[in-house]
Amino acid sequence: MNGIRNSVTLIGNLGKDPELRQLPNGSWVARLSLATNEIYKNQKGDKITETQWHNLVAWGKTAELMNNLLKKGKEVAVRGKLTYRNYQDKDGVQRSVSEILVNEFTLLS
Repeated sequence: MNGIRNSVTLIGNLGKDPELRQLPNGSWVARLSLATNEIYKNQKGDKITETQWHNLVAWGKTAELMNNLLKKGKEVAVRGKLTYRNYQDKDGVQRSVSEILVNEFTLLS
């Protein structure tokens, strides 16, 4: 059960191409955005599509593979864990962001 304590699985479409960069220590990191859609009918019977955007981060070989295989608009399944990060923006304002740290992915389209 330990493996599912902080486990996230999402299927959606990439909002942009992966942004791959190499850190000074030689590690690779990729950042991506993923859109997931939920479709339902409201009380009037109108079809509503609600889109949620998720920030994805991948490290090492996973980052390199994502950069080589994934492009904007592609449908992909990702599995990872939910993380939160705090940082200070260029204006000195403290910000918080949630991210999915990707462990594995599958290209669906």
